[in-house]
Amino acid sequence: MAQSDSYASGLNSSLDSEVGKVVVDLGLATKTEVEFCREQQKQSSDPNQRSLADVLIEHSFITVNQAKRIRSQLDDRRRENQIPGYRLLQKIGKGAMATVYKARQESLDRIVAIKVLPKRMNDNTEFVERFYKEGRAAARLSHNNIVQAYDVGYSPEGYHYFVMEYVEGKTLYDIMQPPPVGDGRAFSEAEALEIMIQITGALTHAHDRGLIHRDVKPKNIIFTPQGVAKLTDLGLARAMDDKGAAESEAGKAYGTPYYISPEQIRGEVDIDFRSDIYSLGATLYHLVTGHPPFEAETPTAVMHKHLKEPLVPPDHINAALSAGVSEIVEVAMAKRREDRYASTRDLLEDLETVRKGDPPSHARRDVNIDALEKIEETGKTIDLAPGGGFDKTFWNSPTFIIWVLVALAISVLINFAVLLVELKK
Repeated sequence: MAQSDSYASGLNSSLDSEVGKVVVDLGLATKTEVEFCREQQKQSSDPNQRSLADVLIEHSFITVNQAKRIRSQLDDRRRENQIPGYRLLQKIGKGAMATVYKARQESLDRIVAIKVLPKRMNDNTEFVERFYKEGRAAARLSHNNIVQAYDVGYSPEGYHYFVMEYVEGKTLYDIMQPPPVGDGRAFSEAEALEIMIQITGALTHAHDRGLIHRDVKPKNIIFTPQGVAKLTDLGLARAMDDKGAAESEAGKAYGTPYYISPEQIRGEVDIDFRSDIYSLGATLYHLVTGHPPFEAETPTAVMHKHLKEPLVPPDHINAALSAGVSEIVEVAMAKRREDRYASTRDLLEDLETVRKGDPPSHARRDVNIDALEKIEETGKTIDLAPGGGFDKTFWNSPTFIIWVLVALAISVLINFAVLLVELKK
C-alpha cells in the first residue's frame, strides 16, 4: 500500500476516466476489469483520496512503474492540449517571465516556437499588455533578420501565448559564454561586421516603420548554423509615436544595463531610434573586444558608467581592429544622442563601407561638419574626433603661446651648446 499511496498523491481523481482509457488501450486490463476497479474505488470510505490507479495497482492489473508511465503520458497530453492547434514538442528556453516551447502547428504542419506566460502572471495586467504588444509589434515587421511573428492569443486552459518562427541556433550570448556554459567563441572583425550589418538592416526595417526595439543585446540575437543573424524578443518594443506608452514609462529604466542607452537610464519620455543605435554600438563593442563596454559590480554602477565614464575605444583593447570599426562604435555610443548617427541607415552604410576596407564616411563627415560649423560660429578650436565637441580654447590662449616660446628657446640653447662642443673638437 505504501507504493500505491505514494503514487495516489500524484494523480488527480478527476483524471480517472483518462487513466482507465489508457490502461485499456495499452492492453493492461480489460474494460470489465477497469469497471470492477471503479466499483471498488466507489466503495472506499474516502473515494476522493483513492485514485483508480491505486485500485488497479492493488488488484495487480498494473504495476507502480506502469502507473508512473501512464501519468507521464497523460501529462504530455494535457500539455499538448494547452494551446489549441499546436502540439508542444519540447521546452527550449525558460526565463523569469515566460517559457518557450518548440511546437508543431497542426494546420500547416510546420515547426514553430511558442512563448507561454505562466498563469501567475495573468493578474499582472501591465505585463500581459506588454506581452500582446510584443506580438502586435513583431507582426508589423517582415524581414529575413527578424524572427517572424505568427499568432498571439489566450488558450481555454488559461495561458497567454505568442507563436513565432522557430529558429535553429544559439544566441550570441550563449556562443560567447566561456565553457561549459557556452562555446567561448571570439568573433573576428569580419565576422562581427557581418552580424551587425544583418541586425542593423533589421533595425533599419523596424525604424522605417516607426518601431524601436529598446533591448538590443547579444541575448536577443540568434545566430543560425548557416550564418544568419536574427533579432528576436520585441518585449520592450514600442512605437515611436506612442505618447501614451511613453508617458506611462517616464522615469523607468527599461533595457539591459550592459547595453542600455543613457536616455533610457534617465527614463526619458522621447526615446527614439538613436537609443537602438547606442545598443547596437555596445553590442558591436562586446563582439570585437570580448566584453561589454562598461563593467562593474552592480547594475546601478554599470549604468552610472554609461552616463558618466568616457568610453575606452575598442581598438585600444583589441589592437587588431581597424580604426574604422572603432570610429563607428564611438559615434554610435556617443553619450549625447545628438552626436550619434543621424539615421540607422547611415550606420548601416558605414558598416558596409568598413567591411570593404574603406573608412566610414558618415562617422567622419557628420562629426567634422559639426566641428567646422562650431569653429565658424565661435572661432574656437575643437576636437574633430568622433563624438567630439570638447572646447580646446587653451590652444589659442596666451599661456599656450608662452609655452611654445619657452620650448623654442630651450631648443635654440641646446643646439648652440651642441655647436660649441663640435667647435672645440
